Amino acid sequence: MPSELPLPSAEPSSTSPGLSRRALLTTIGLGAGALALGLSGCAPAGSRTTTIRFFQTKPEVVGYFDDLIDKFHDSQSRIRVVHDSTSLIAPQFVRGDPPDLACYNYNLENARYIERGVLTDLSDLPEAKRIKSDIQSLVDQYGTYPGRTSALPYSLGAAAVIYNKEIFAANDVAVPTTWTELLAACRTFQDAGVTPIYGTYKDTWTSQQGAFDYTTGGAIDVDGFYEALADEGADVSASSPVSFEKDFADPTKKMLELREFTNADAASRGYADGNLAFAKGEAAMYFQGPWAFGEIAKTAPDLDVGGFPLPMTDSPDDLKVRVNLDLSLWIPTSSAKQEAAREFLTFLMTPEVMDTYNADNLCFGVTTDAPPVTDPRIAELQTYIDDGDFYQGAGTYIPNSIPVGNYIQSALLGSTAEAMLRNLDDDWRRLAQRS
Repeated sequence: MPSELPLPSAEPSSTSPGLSRRALLTTIGLGAGALALGLSGCAPAGSRTTTIRFFQTKPEVVGYFDDLIDKFHDSQSRIRVVHDSTSLIAPQFVRGDPPDLACYNYNLENARYIERGVLTDLSDLPEAKRIKSDIQSLVDQYGTYPGRTSALPYSLGAAAVIYNKEIFAANDVAVPTTWTELLAACRTFQDAGVTPIYGTYKDTWTSQQGAFDYTTGGAIDVDGFYEALADEGADVSASSPVSFEKDFADPTKKMLELREFTNADAASRGYADGNLAFAKGEAAMYFQGPWAFGEIAKTAPDLDVGGFPLPMTDSPDDLKVRVNLDLSLWIPTSSAKQEAAREFLTFLMTPEVMDTYNADNLCFGVTTDAPPVTDPRIAELQTYIDDGDFYQGAGTYIPNSIPVGNYIQSALLGSTAEAMLRNLDDDWRRLAQRS
């Protein structure tokens, strides 16, 4: 391990008792060896062309980025880009040969690279200053490294309640903005013989990102909760200042209340079933993100759909949208081709490239000068993005070692919210004890 790039301590600070985010990340199974560093090979002396390796594996846009690479090559001759679209990122760090530039989904798993200080500081780039501050802060919610801006958001996805506008209009139902209005809408659909919400409980991830994240995120300050929970560490219990059992009690109770308005066969239906059923007009609402629109359009390309945030209180001012950083850009400190990587990053972040990607892929822009979305399927969410009324899902803060998806599924299939939340508190406490 090069001494000039030491890994920060994985132990909680002696002045900050409890489970720090850095300590939490080490329990996911990331040992120091998994972040071994090394220098990638340099171009031969005197070479006029620098070749960099670009890591981007999001399957539905691999071809899209291949086209962008071709355009970059056409614009200059000093740098050649090799698109790495099939590898896994962790083994590359283990081998000491990470890519020179990555454009990758950002989540808790990826934050470990920031926490360990193996990504370079990008704060001096003009492109970094164009990122909206409330969107850049989403990176910091999962982890930071002192004095560095280690990842730049590239695109923002927003997930909400997908709704069939034709069914709403036929039943004279307006988009609900309060919890009371939501229940009234569900009862109206039910009385008319229409399934209010299509449930897909067979696939655990669908309920985690939808029913669980929407109900909790619409009711509490998600990031503030996890900051306080990290401070509690191994002291988490029903009687501590914050806990799953206490803070999530009301929203998860409402999550189970909405279960009564789903299709009778929700337990045996998965993501593909939900897309097909919703496309065929079998439900008024569907808790899914923009990734479902393409699948729905395969069956019903002209279906008139939109999206709205799930209301969880009786104040419209509390409405918020679940978001995720669809893609972010980062450069490992061990890359020997920093300048070339930065030049390609700059190309990718030019407005004509970046804004076109977001428009083509149903994402929202992350810069201060990004244009508003125009696709009617997500246009209703623009005001929430503009106003910063968004959150990252509560389930996304929980390490993979805690089977939160299974707990949610059990609750939706007949267990209780109390049992689910006790399990989360117990698992979090054990996680803190191990760290």
